[in-house]
Order: sequence, then C-alpha cells, then structure tokens
Amino acid sequence: MKTRKIPQRMCLGCQESHPKKELIRIVRSPEGEYSVDTTGKKAGRGAYICPKQECFEAARKNHGLERSFKNAIDPAVYEELEQQLKNLATVRTEE
Repeated sequence: MKTRKIPQRMCLGCQESHPKKELIRIVRSPEGEYSVDTTGKKAGRGAYICPKQECFEAARKNHGLERSFKNAIDPAVYEELEQQLKNLATVRTEE
C-alpha cells in the first residue's frame, strides 16, 4: 500500500515546518476579517502558527502575519486572535 504524503506548513513564529494538522490556521476572509480557523476549511488566505503562546508573540514581534497577508494588521486584531488562541488552548487541554 502506498504511504500518503503528510502536508507540511511553516509556523510564522518559530519558522519551523510541522505537519499541517498540528498547527493552527489563521485566516483572512474575502471580506477582510481575521479569525482562527479550527476546521482548516474556511474560505480565505491562511497562515499557520504553532499552538504555543511563544510562537504567537514571535509572529507578532517579527510581523509574520503582516508579511503573510501582505497588509497592515490592526493591534485590536492581534488582541482578538490572542483571545481566540487562548480559548482554543483551554479547550484542547480539557480534552
């Protein structure tokens, strides 16, 4: 039986490649809204980040999201994404 290739994506924070399923997708919708995509199927441009707080802080510091989405991101969006990531992390630890 043929083994399937596991898709790899690079984390915006630590700049390391990981399997796509291990990372969290941040998506910009066609309307310009930013959100955390837990399913990996939302429409729009996606960027990936490790589920660690350090990686999110590094991506914020080195403007990884701005480079990935090719436009400036409002600091309020970073706060909203940080809250969504924290909520997602608490849900994952409870499981």
